[in-house]
Amino acid sequence: MNELLFTLGIEGWKPVITALILPPLPFLVLIIAGARVMFRRRLLSWSLILLGVAGVWLFSTIAVGQAMTFWLLQPPRPLSESEIGDLKKAPKTAIIVLGGGRRLLAPEYGLSTLHPRSIERLRFGIWLSRETGLPLGFSGGVGNGALPGPSEAEIAARIADREFGRPLRWQEGESRDTRENALRTVALLQPQGIEQIVLVTHAYHMRRALGDFQKAIGGARIKLVAAPMGVPSTGRLRALDWLPSPEGLEDNWLVMHEWIGRLAGA
Repeated sequence: MNELLFTLGIEGWKPVITALILPPLPFLVLIIAGARVMFRRRLLSWSLILLGVAGVWLFSTIAVGQAMTFWLLQPPRPLSESEIGDLKKAPKTAIIVLGGGRRLLAPEYGLSTLHPRSIERLRFGIWLSRETGLPLGFSGGVGNGALPGPSEAEIAARIADREFGRPLRWQEGESRDTRENALRTVALLQPQGIEQIVLVTHAYHMRRALGDFQKAIGGARIKLVAAPMGVPSTGRLRALDWLPSPEGLEDNWLVMHEWIGRLAGA
């Protein structure tokens, strides 16, 4: 699917297509369709309306979001203390943080900044770099359909240096999606003799990222180490977790976005 969009030259439509196929819009369409046939086919009408309402409700809950995360995305576990210790001795290794969005203007700063998801990833990457002593890089350009401006990598470099005191060793600012993150990052690191990449991104995004990086590496001698952050809890659910909430809606949206992205090869 992703290749088809690029072939047709409409990769800029990806944000629009994503908005149309992800919840809650499909459920709202069901409700509207049910109301449309209310006076002609009452049973069908109520079935569509109830299905739409149930979909909006369930896909706005933390409980369903957690279940969908483990079922569809199978996020990897976080690095253990011993695994982090082993990385301290690792030669020819780079920590690479994948971008998760940017904001062209943060009025409080008077300049561009990273989306909160990108900031979380960058912060964990910097912490891991300090713990292990490994050099740090960031991969992220300007997404499909986004307004022109500084790339995520440029913004990340500024924040890492000025706010965390940890300059980036590498910046990859041309990629538009995860697939290009992988292709361009491997092309950047391979000539420099890097033999191991510690990949930092959210747990929900890690499986797709690993798959794209494995394809980009191909037959090269580069090992991947998953360093997920934001790994969901496996604790007992509360009654409140079955009620709609902004957090639940975001969780479910991200799960479906990642799952469809993996199917489309994005």
